[in-house]
Amino acid sequence: MRIPQPCGPLSEGVVRALTAEPTGPQPVGLPHAVSDLDPLTDRDFQLALWILYELHYRGFEGVDPDAEWDPLLIVSRAALERTFEHALRQLLAEAAPADELGHLGDDPADRVITALRRMTVSEGPSEVTRFLERHATVEEFRGYLAERAVHHLRESDPHSFLLPRLDGAAKVGLAELQYDEYGSGRPDRLHQEMFARGLRSLDMPDDVATYAEQAGGETLASVNVMSLFALNRRLRGAALGHLAAFEATSSLPCDRIAKGARRLGLPEAVADYYEEHVLADAVHEQLAIRTICGALVTDEPELADDVLLGATACLTLDGLAGQVLLERWRGSRRPQRSHPTRAAG
Repeated sequence: MRIPQPCGPLSEGVVRALTAEPTGPQPVGLPHAVSDLDPLTDRDFQLALWILYELHYRGFEGVDPDAEWDPLLIVSRAALERTFEHALRQLLAEAAPADELGHLGDDPADRVITALRRMTVSEGPSEVTRFLERHATVEEFRGYLAERAVHHLRESDPHSFLLPRLDGAAKVGLAELQYDEYGSGRPDRLHQEMFARGLRSLDMPDDVATYAEQAGGETLASVNVMSLFALNRRLRGAALGHLAAFEATSSLPCDRIAKGARRLGLPEAVADYYEEHVLADAVHEQLAIRTICGALVTDEPELADDVLLGATACLTLDGLAGQVLLERWRGSRRPQRSHPTRAAG
């Protein structure tokens, strides 16, 4: 995959470091202004972090595979991660996920399961998916697919990093869920490939770098948070909480998006991807909440707060990204005020 075009000093620094010749990767200079930006919405910040994370997935053409573990790049990534995690924890402080556990009994696993169910049920139907179902034009629907492609073309991959970090029932449950996500033994039903097939049916590219260049900062943050949690072992509880919240709020939205695709007469491959998730994610909801997160907290009760932190992060960041999309669609439909012409005379 080609390396994305940078969009500011941070992503430019990362690309320059990855393509340096002939001495190999260089440290990424972090401008002092990084302390003045909002890492949860800044596209340059999140694109820089996304490029560094992609080294652990497929990598880039023309970039030495050894760059994945280059010490200078790891240090640079860690600096961006610290800023990202700090901003994320500040944003989520008002949600106080730890407080959710205080009134739900004594057993840590039961408390976490109950809290996750309350959080995801109270989320309710998404305005974005309601819009896609009932009102979106073909171009708006294509724009939604383009924005979500950064996630879906790498769907489930971050959570696979968690398997060697788990034991017992949580490991088995995650392996079962991932087996479904990866097509249950059928390459043509691999969810990433199903989404890519939907893009191709609309004559859209299936190169994730194309979409990373276009995605907003909020969308990139909602994707990068999965790598942040999954690639840092200390945050494995948050990674599984994020997974549980995502799966528990996916089935009904996917049904609505599929109906929107059929309303617009889009190719079968587009609806097929979303209809695949309607039943699968209804099953995955129980698997992720009870079998995976419940078992994790039974074995490691000290991770209970992290599980709820991850779930809150998922709901909050996905919500921010969705709100930006809604505002974009509403803005494009808002009637433009005409300027009165001066009377001739």
